[in-house]
Amino acid sequence: MPFTRELAAHGDRVALITPDAELTYRQLGERVTATAERLGPLRRLVLLAGANRADALVTYLAALSAGHPVLLVPGDSESTIRSLTEAYAPDVVARPHADGTWTLDERHPESAHMLHPDLALLLSTSGSTGSPKLVRLSHENLQANAESIAAYLGIDDTDRAATTLPMHYCYGLSVIHSHLLRGAGLILTERSVSDAAFWEEFRAARGTSLAGVPYTFDLLDRIGFERMELPHLRRLTQAGGRLGPERVRRYAELGRRSDWELFVMYGQTEATARMAYLPAHLAAERPEAIGVPIPRGSFRLQPVDGHGRDVGELVYSGPNVMLGYAESPADLALGRTVQELHTGDLARRASDGMYEIVGRRSRFAKILGLRIDPQQVETLLEAHGVTSYCAGDGESLAVAALGGTGEEARIRRLVAEECGLPARAIRVRVLSELPRLATGKPDYGAVRHLTSAEQEETTSTGEDLRRLFAEILDRTDVTEETSFVSLGGDSLCYVEMSLRLEEALSHLPTDWHTRTIRELRSLASPTAEKPEGQDWRPATRRARPAPGLMRALRSWTAPQSWRTRRTLETGIALRAVGIVLIVGSHVQIFDIQGFAHILIGIAGYNFARFQLTDAARRERVRHLWRSITRIAVPSMVWITGAVVLTDFYDPANAVLLNTLLSQGNDRFDWAYWFVEALVYYLVVLAALMAVPLLDRLERRYAFGVPLALMAVGLIGRYDLLGLASARPHLSPSVVFWLFALGWASARAGTMPQRALLTAALLLTVPGLFQDQPVRTVLVIAGLGLLIWVPTLPSIGPLSALAGVLASSSLYIYLTHYQVYPYLQQDFPLTALFASLVLGVGYAAIVTRAARRVRWL
Repeated sequence: MPFTRELAAHGDRVALITPDAELTYRQLGERVTATAERLGPLRRLVLLAGANRADALVTYLAALSAGHPVLLVPGDSESTIRSLTEAYAPDVVARPHADGTWTLDERHPESAHMLHPDLALLLSTSGSTGSPKLVRLSHENLQANAESIAAYLGIDDTDRAATTLPMHYCYGLSVIHSHLLRGAGLILTERSVSDAAFWEEFRAARGTSLAGVPYTFDLLDRIGFERMELPHLRRLTQAGGRLGPERVRRYAELGRRSDWELFVMYGQTEATARMAYLPAHLAAERPEAIGVPIPRGSFRLQPVDGHGRDVGELVYSGPNVMLGYAESPADLALGRTVQELHTGDLARRASDGMYEIVGRRSRFAKILGLRIDPQQVETLLEAHGVTSYCAGDGESLAVAALGGTGEEARIRRLVAEECGLPARAIRVRVLSELPRLATGKPDYGAVRHLTSAEQEETTSTGEDLRRLFAEILDRTDVTEETSFVSLGGDSLCYVEMSLRLEEALSHLPTDWHTRTIRELRSLASPTAEKPEGQDWRPATRRARPAPGLMRALRSWTAPQSWRTRRTLETGIALRAVGIVLIVGSHVQIFDIQGFAHILIGIAGYNFARFQLTDAARRERVRHLWRSITRIAVPSMVWITGAVVLTDFYDPANAVLLNTLLSQGNDRFDWAYWFVEALVYYLVVLAALMAVPLLDRLERRYAFGVPLALMAVGLIGRYDLLGLASARPHLSPSVVFWLFALGWASARAGTMPQRALLTAALLLTVPGLFQDQPVRTVLVIAGLGLLIWVPTLPSIGPLSALAGVLASSSLYIYLTHYQVYPYLQQDFPLTALFASLVLGVGYAAIVTRAARRVRWL
């Protein structure tokens, strides 16, 4: 493999860019050579668990450079690794260990197989992952296809491509080959393009190239790709299935405006990767075409019965055509058994020389005696504005389509009229997203399954989750592809949603708020094992739970409640415990102070999680102002009543301006410092996030920005500018650094980042509370817990009670000042309980009012 042996020749050019480090070609070549020496000189079959990480890539390149055939499998599929290990008995298995370290399990000192000298790589064909049928590719196949792709794309050593596709997928692998061939850089990432951190890495690495299948472009549409500023982007490439002509044209025109090119490509694993490409300058004019053969390749059309003279099966020839298939270890000794590739696609050659795919020969189905081409049905429905996947099974035609409720009848009628099939032979299921394989290609097996009657229960589960989201977030636009954050959820409704979902799903991942309803629904499989006596279905399928505290109290008597193990997010636990200790300390039942400052940090933590989402800038800012309104309006309404009815408060409190307008030192004048500080921070940040440059900086430096703000906040922490109020530790300028620290905690993804924040805590909190060491230790411990421990063990009733208290904590804080002073002298415990109950009640009133008038 010439390009694997010549890596070091590119010298100090950057080869690999990971989130943690960069690797030059010289360093990469050294690692490849060292791993090749470990694999040894005797050719052995190496099963490699593919992943977009440096260890996997080094092992792959080492095996190729030393002549060891590689069986490349998806690294995230244990079943596939197991089945292909059993089927092919590899001599070496390379995969990550349970602790993340890379291991080479050398099972045979010499190969247990006869390996043909040309054999270089074994890949699963599309849709057959885990099947023993593999594509046999030679060294010449890989080298020739990499050279052809690099030539027509114009890749040079200044390019940097992101690994947006899996390494085990031939398209993703071709990106790696073609860029390493030219000494270009690879941005190694396993993140999705829907992840904001992906774009931070891409911009920071000055990325020039993105590769995607049709589903990738669906994601790009959702995240507002057309509004992104990517100054170094040169090209988008698309393959892995047909992208609709209108979308091709739209992206081509977008590229023309933004100074990058779109290349639509056509290929199959059996051709190593690519067979044809559409020249970028023709993408907008000929979006329906696959283009021309790649350099050194050629097409011919083989006549097919039943089609006109201008349509035939597309047959490809070139040095990248596979050696043949392998279905057992014995086939590894075979040489070339295939001379040209019969693609199975029906095509025609237009007058301008461009090839166009018009159907799929192998997908024809005979249904009730009629010969049906499912791809033609897809094209028919597309002409009527319906995007669909169709599959035939001999007895009926299965159609999965995008659309709304009630569309099934219209789609069935259209298909029946055009195909001549009776309606009873057409099964239609309308979905919010079409099923795809891990590679992004259509999953026709899932199409057949989804349209079967057995899926009714799963569909009902999805509907229940959508109703639950609609109920709690008061939204009417909930779909399978929306998530808590995309629907504008914030910390005020997060607690109730998390507890209701955990009740519905039994297990809730820590990142559930960013997962789509479709992904959450997969956790609610009716066949999954559930705790004894517990109904798996969402709460919306049963009697509607009582609101607030009553729901929590009922859970104490629920069957198996004490044996149902759950987890409770640390932030929720701290909010619940904190509000009880704050009120109890004010009542003087005990004296445990410091939790208000912990809650400032938690507010920053939640700001990062729920406000700084992947949404476009304007949507972000809109959600932020909505959250400000939900905090400020109920606060001002309540405090205004307190100002009018009592003599405890300065009028400045009613408009949340006591810190700025009043320097009185009365205790009650400072009662609402926490609310004022939180509103001030959010208002300023909303204004800053509205600035495009600052919005881009935050997306690019997700951890760096809050870290920088924390450093700026230390100026206020030590009052270097003399801005502190009469009570320094209650002044917004003094405690802002805690808000920024909480924000940074939510963005800390590595041990060093968490350690840095912990060190900052230990260095900066001491001295904030004069002569109160217990308070200092408590703040450090609480925020340290937030940094290092995402969840805590719990049980159902405790989680429910904590959820009520946490979700009502702001309102308890607001109202308890008007309760406990009248009861604390004679009935301190009653004062505590009454304060909590009134706060929960006010929370319920605010929530109902918000849903009624829709101003929150």
